[in-house]
Amino acid sequence: MARKPSLSIEKLTELPAQKLAQLVLDEAERNVGFRRQVKAALAAKSGPEGIAKLIDRRLSGLERAKSFIDWDKARAFRDDLQSLTDTIEAELAPAAPDMAMDRFIRFIATHERVFERVDDSSGHVQDVYYLAIISAGKLTAQLSASEAALLPDKIMARLDETTHGYLADLTKAIAPHLPQSTLARWDAELDAAFAQRKLEEAKLSTDRWHYSMTSQWSKMRQTIAEACGDIDLMITLESGKKPHMQDVQGMAGRLLAAGRADEALEWVRKPGSRVKGQDDALSPNRVQIEASILEALGDKSAAQALRWQCFESRLSADILHDYLKNLPDFYDIEPETSALQYGLSHQVPELALRFYLDWPRLDLAAQVILQHHAHWGGGLWHSLPKTAETLEHEHPAAATILYRALLDDILKAARTKAYGHGARYLGKLALLAEAADPFLPEGVMAHEAYMAELRKNHGRKSGFWGRVG
Repeated sequence: MARKPSLSIEKLTELPAQKLAQLVLDEAERNVGFRRQVKAALAAKSGPEGIAKLIDRRLSGLERAKSFIDWDKARAFRDDLQSLTDTIEAELAPAAPDMAMDRFIRFIATHERVFERVDDSSGHVQDVYYLAIISAGKLTAQLSASEAALLPDKIMARLDETTHGYLADLTKAIAPHLPQSTLARWDAELDAAFAQRKLEEAKLSTDRWHYSMTSQWSKMRQTIAEACGDIDLMITLESGKKPHMQDVQGMAGRLLAAGRADEALEWVRKPGSRVKGQDDALSPNRVQIEASILEALGDKSAAQALRWQCFESRLSADILHDYLKNLPDFYDIEPETSALQYGLSHQVPELALRFYLDWPRLDLAAQVILQHHAHWGGGLWHSLPKTAETLEHEHPAAATILYRALLDDILKAARTKAYGHGARYLGKLALLAEAADPFLPEGVMAHEAYMAELRKNHGRKSGFWGRVG
């Protein structure tokens, strides 16, 4: 079979210019996005003003448009937005970074009008705006100090009262690249605006709803404080939030990095935000921070006790790694053995299974599945198929338990859209049967009996059986 010729810049430049131009023209006729890229490249030949004029026309169209985008046109619309931001980044930014930054800010400011026109439940259109924010952040580093000093005013003029949080996101992207004097001025202006808005809100009657930008401005001030290295201002701003909204772990980590371990310990032990149904004090992320703080304060035994308590509660592989790593050399074998055995008796089988998969000890993961063979259900459809595939070669009985749980759930609930998955699971069960049957736990049917029960209970589901090969 002849190999298809590979494409490269070197090979394409061997073609006659007329031939290349015709190929480009043909594709531009078929592909609207490509046609706009070609027009942008042609406009760039006349300098940054030409490409900026082309971009401005497209931005003006976005700012004026009101018609709703039908679902079948949403993808093309998203691609068109992406083409616009690509043009700003690839064609205008190399020639005129300041002009490109102005267009990025103007584009980001169109998000509210655009979101009103399109159903973006998939988040694909939002992704274009987030990528534009990232690109704007990178572009800030290419601006001169005088150009960068103008950014806060330009951003606030376009985005000051927008409600989707993009103002704070853009601030986070550009703040690390702004001069310290610019950051200080911006913070002072935000502080003044914050105080003014509070006065305005105080005059309103209590039964009247009023949108407040103060939370977004506070977030921006924290971003600016971090860029300035002003941790005391960050603490002041964080302390001003309601307790359940405070980022206690984030502040503790910053204080620890700044060598202020005593204050870090106070912050990490604040109630902070709660995880529903769980003791937040033993969340692995929080324990990792608190244990590091305790070690910085010279209390290694308390740090280790906290890690072990967290492991017993959450069976976190990361926490166990930290615990073992901080033991003296050659003293980790017995604790590791004890930890691996402890997981088998844990009251939450899902945590034990996840732990053994992460460690990894697939033999113990299989043992957990077999011990709790009646526990598993199709509600874990997002994780069990992958787990079953991981185990099916070396532990077919455990994989069989999981595939049956997934299949049973699909058929009992008559999930017709999942019948294709169910048929695949049944195929897996047939392949695993000979190796799995001898090792199934007592009370679990062998494959032939399971198939008979399946036919008896779900034999009339022709939509499913029609998919079974």
